[in-house]
Amino acid sequence: MQLRILPARAGSGIVFRRTDLDDFEVEATSRNVARVSYATSLMKQGVLISTTEHVLSAFIGCGIDNAIVELDNLELPILDGSAKPFVEAIQKAGIKKQRRPRTYLRIRHEVELREGDKFIAVYPAETYSVAYSINFPHPLIGKESFRVDLSDGHYLREIAPARTFGSRQDEQAMRNMGLIRGAGRENCIVLTREGIENPPLRFPDEFVRHKVLDLIGDLALLGKQILGNVVADRAGHAMHTALVSRLLRDRSLWEETTLEQEPQPATASLQVSAGQAF
Repeated sequence: MQLRILPARAGSGIVFRRTDLDDFEVEATSRNVARVSYATSLMKQGVLISTTEHVLSAFIGCGIDNAIVELDNLELPILDGSAKPFVEAIQKAGIKKQRRPRTYLRIRHEVELREGDKFIAVYPAETYSVAYSINFPHPLIGKESFRVDLSDGHYLREIAPARTFGSRQDEQAMRNMGLIRGAGRENCIVLTREGIENPPLRFPDEFVRHKVLDLIGDLALLGKQILGNVVADRAGHAMHTALVSRLLRDRSLWEETTLEQEPQPATASLQVSAGQAF
């Protein structure tokens, strides 16, 4: 499997390009969202791009608005299970500032969505922040909460290294769905009934931090970085993308705005190759 990230013109957003399918392009927008159970996948005219949330999260964390992501497979490489390898590769390649100012989506009115004990909301704010709570019936997880303001490098230090996690009992079901093709002990926190197979954790609350990572990636499907305070409780991918859809359906909930002296960046080219086996 090979993945390359290329620069893109200002205003083009994030576009995935399947090099194994005549360079067919799938835009990272809400209208192309496909499956959102265990991962967020995109589909356009039957062409699938699976597990997009980690690289999209890395783009937001690095301030990337425009890029072409080339891959020769339907699923993005899992790498170490976090956004850190994408962030490090982007930083190594360098970021090019473009002349067109970045356009933000500023939240004007609160939006709250509930589904049973699941909750997600966004409130007006001058910066982009995320607060997430989870409650998993596992001895190493239970209730965890984490809040981060996506400024001053907090994403790079506190969110990007947090790895995905999953239960050994759920492995086969996920593989039957075409997911986690490259997941294994080296790139996923593997939960057993009593603990984990591959300690140590990178953070004591790594589980909720990874949920924040996923949420940031899913909200990138808005097509713009937001100015707002996002609050989630046991939400998951489906509710993340439901919030995106709710916002895009009602223009009265937000406005487009720019900030002074902040040009819009794009990635320089980089390449990631990954062989994957569980």
